[in-house]
Amino acid sequence: MTEGFQARTGIIVASCQEMAVSTSSLDASGESRRDREGATPSDAGLQLPHSLPPEKWPWPYYFEDGLRRVSPYFYTYNTWCKERWRGRQLVDIFESEFRDRPLEYYRAAMVSGQVAVNGKTVGPNYILKNGDLISHTTHRHEPPVTAEPIGIIHEDEDMVVINKPSGLPVHPAGRYNYNSVVEIMKQERGPNFAPRPCNRLDRLTSGIMFIAKHAKAAEQLGAQILRRSVRKEYIARVIGRFPDGEVVCDQPILQISPKLGLNRVRANGKPARTVFKRLAYYPPTASSAQARHCGPETGKPSTANELGEAVEQTRRCESQEGYSIVRCLPVTGRTHQIRVHLQFLGHPIQNDPIYANQKVWGLDLGCNDAEATQNTDEDIITRLSRMGKDQVADAVAYHDEMVDEYYKRKAEKMSGEVCALCGTPLYTDPGEQELSLWLHSLRYEDAEGTWSYASPLPAWALPPEGSCGPTQVGGMEDLVGAAGIAPVE
Repeated sequence: MTEGFQARTGIIVASCQEMAVSTSSLDASGESRRDREGATPSDAGLQLPHSLPPEKWPWPYYFEDGLRRVSPYFYTYNTWCKERWRGRQLVDIFESEFRDRPLEYYRAAMVSGQVAVNGKTVGPNYILKNGDLISHTTHRHEPPVTAEPIGIIHEDEDMVVINKPSGLPVHPAGRYNYNSVVEIMKQERGPNFAPRPCNRLDRLTSGIMFIAKHAKAAEQLGAQILRRSVRKEYIARVIGRFPDGEVVCDQPILQISPKLGLNRVRANGKPARTVFKRLAYYPPTASSAQARHCGPETGKPSTANELGEAVEQTRRCESQEGYSIVRCLPVTGRTHQIRVHLQFLGHPIQNDPIYANQKVWGLDLGCNDAEATQNTDEDIITRLSRMGKDQVADAVAYHDEMVDEYYKRKAEKMSGEVCALCGTPLYTDPGEQELSLWLHSLRYEDAEGTWSYASPLPAWALPPEGSCGPTQVGGMEDLVGAAGIAPVE
């Protein structure tokens, strides 16, 4: 580790030969295209400190205050001209689709060459045409993530089964690049390691993931998952006393806003089935029973600060009901299925900033509202969209976008400082509660019984201090029986 890096104030710069200008895509699909042949920072008119040489492999991380950090570095985003952009001015595209910075910044970047087309400075009034490659070189500040290591549950010549920490994205996306599962594993195992994630977990969700070491292993497990011959179990911490016994929720789920990635139970949605079983219930403590009463049942928050206030308000209500630890077996695989079904049953995940938000859903939190009689789809979309941007440059999932916006305004409060090199406002660190969703991928097994992998229970699922309760989970047989033999198509 270099002296400059140890100072933790240096600027990380990668060259084409030494990972020096990283590239990704501005594609609204969110798919990353790592292209090492972008413009260098000096080509883009950015001044680099001569005292810091380019860092070599492995990519340097450092750990401080319980967080994994990456020093700021230059990064080039690339995207090909889309059909809807053709014939429009370059500045118009950035104004309408890449609004994470003020328009004045983009205009200046186009004049200086930080934003270029086909490697050349063209200016803001350039008319885009088919085949144009748009590049944006920026000084990137990644948010810190948990310092908790990626746990190894099993490893052989084909596969690594990991226990992903909460708050860590799987792939580079949005504001995250090197602080991702894929990049951290590359750093830990060397530049020739090519991790191939075989299943998906949201950034805030923790638990079991399969990382294939080669394409054939990824294809084989992927085929099993598609055939639905792989069973998976999650564990969740939910509001209130969840019912005894197996609870089967087969309510259909509808994506009410494809652009925002927002889902809810709706009678005209796609078939979905989840089996739940309470593992434990912990009543409110004497101190929590004296918590303040909940606020008004409805509201139309207009800022991310109000989202944070709504989350805190919901937690005060939860403290009066206690909470349950619930086992979850998703038979189908709809987006946010477990979270949406738990919300419908009246027991949303306790720290879910979207589906347990009274400011959006009201006091009933969307419980038993398949006909949208309590809140119309338009009401929900409007309230949520007022908490943050409707469009994001790299199409991060809406939940992450809203949580990120909440972090920026509440948890990652402005420090009052700016980056001396690029002028970007700097934020304080997120708190532990902003790095976690109480939903954990606990177990995977194949239906034929040839393999099974399970992780330990996360700390939030263990009995609270002074209470008795389970510290481990049994097999999936009872849940599988309640799910039925034939999965819902």
